[in-house]
Amino acid sequence: MQASACHIYKVIGYYLGIMTAPILFALEEFPQLGAVVEKGIDNPANIEIALDYLAKSNGIQRTRDLARKHANLAAKAIKSLPECEDVNVRRSRRALLDLTHIVLTRTR
Repeated sequence: MQASACHIYKVIGYYLGIMTAPILFALEEFPQLGAVVEKGIDNPANIEIALDYLAKSNGIQRTRDLARKHANLAAKAIKSLPECEDVNVRRSRRALLDLTHIVLTRTR
C-alpha cells in the first residue's frame, strides 16, 4: 500500500482493520456511518462517504483534544519525577517531554 493510501485510511479512521478515534467520534454523531464502515472501505465511493461524514463531524477536533489531554497528563507525570543530575537521565526526561509535543504537532 502506498504512503498516501495508508494516510487516507488513517484519516478516515480505519487503519489496519481497527477504527481510530476520529471515526469512533464521528459514529457518535452519525450512526449511519457504521453501515458505510461495515461495507468496507475498499470501494472509493465508501471512502468518499466516510470522508464526508468525518468532515461534518467533530471527530478530528475531539481526537486532537483527547491527544492534547493525554499529552498534558504525560508531561505532568514526567515533570513530577524526581530531579536527577545524571546527564543521561536529564536527556531522557527532555526527550520524553519533547515527544509529548511532537505527538501533538506532527502532520502524519
